[in-house]
Amino acid sequence: MDLARLLQGQGDLAAARHLYERALAIREKAFGTEHPDTASNLEALGHLVMDQGDLTKAGLLFESALAIREKTLGHDDPDTVRSLSNLAYLLEAQGNVADAWQLHERALAIRQKMLGPEHSDTVDSLLVLAMRPAMAEDFSRARPLYERALALTQQVLGPEAPGTNRVRSNLSRILLSAGEPTEAVGLSAAALAAHDNVLGR
Repeated sequence: MDLARLLQGQGDLAAARHLYERALAIREKAFGTEHPDTASNLEALGHLVMDQGDLTKAGLLFESALAIREKTLGHDDPDTVRSLSNLAYLLEAQGNVADAWQLHERALAIRQKMLGPEHSDTVDSLLVLAMRPAMAEDFSRARPLYERALALTQQVLGPEAPGTNRVRSNLSRILLSAGEPTEAVGLSAAALAAHDNVLGR
């Protein structure tokens, strides 16, 4: 699939799709239709089809990949979690925010269970989940998620790490939009101080 990825990166989606489909046929013949390698090929083809704008076909490919991984690798495998996330992004692109939210929640729950609440992948899943209501201006839903993410990033990355500061700044914007200017200003000041400390100013 390397050549297909190269062509996809160069923007030749039609040629890349042809190679992905050929590779998928070969893998299904060699390994069967329910093998993890087949799932990887389905997912790669799904991303390309999504780039082509065929969201319905991409959804079917992502669903097939997820089903294979759940069956062969289990519900808690990292590759299964990636399949959940891919399908969630696809559902968002289709406007199905509610089902996408549920998949993001599942991904977060699995990572918390398997990796622990302080693992960087768990924190990433939490941030992905937190961004969804923030983008929809559902600040009451976004705020506790970002507050939790800030507590974890401070613990995992450190209070002055760039990643922590990004979460702090995002939470500040949410608080300001939610009508909490005093708290927002406090977080903004903390973000600026951390930025200056990192740069040595």
